[in-house]
Amino acid sequence: MLWRRWTCFLASLAIVGFALFVPPVFGRETADQLVEHIRKEQNPVKKAKLEIKLADLILQQALDTYSKGDAESGTKLIGAFVEHMKASWKILQDSRRKAAKQPQGFKDLDISLREDFRSLQDLERRVAYFDRGPIEKTTQEIEGIRSEVLQALFPTTKLRTTNPPVAPRRFVLPRGILSELR
Repeated sequence: MLWRRWTCFLASLAIVGFALFVPPVFGRETADQLVEHIRKEQNPVKKAKLEIKLADLILQQALDTYSKGDAESGTKLIGAFVEHMKASWKILQDSRRKAAKQPQGFKDLDISLREDFRSLQDLERRVAYFDRGPIEKTTQEIEGIRSEVLQALFPTTKLRTTNPPVAPRRFVLPRGILSELR
């Protein structure tokens, strides 16, 4: 009786241990594997999603590089990140899909751009002032791509870049002043 309980306990412990430690190793693709997968993929939506995944992987490497203090390598990685995000947007544009009617891929790109924008803003705050230039430029480019994606997703809405013009106020004269002016 005790032997069966002990065997069941060890078996369940082995299953839980396998479930906790093995999937993260199999679930992660390296940059080279993603590039190969992108090259082989024919479906534009899947291809764009893979580009997004690769760009996020590169951004994570850039964040790690900046945290180690290597701004030069981080700048190169951020440049590669932007190129892959632009490639993803280009793939979706070339697919001739209407983003408003078939938002698959476009929504993923928008979500990723929003998350990456926040990560870049956090990085900007952590990095020395003199190393912020490339990060600020990247942040602006990412925001530009995101506004294009949002315009594709919601074509009838105009995105405001500035505050709306203020309507002129009517000037009301106090009573009695009008008769004095005549």
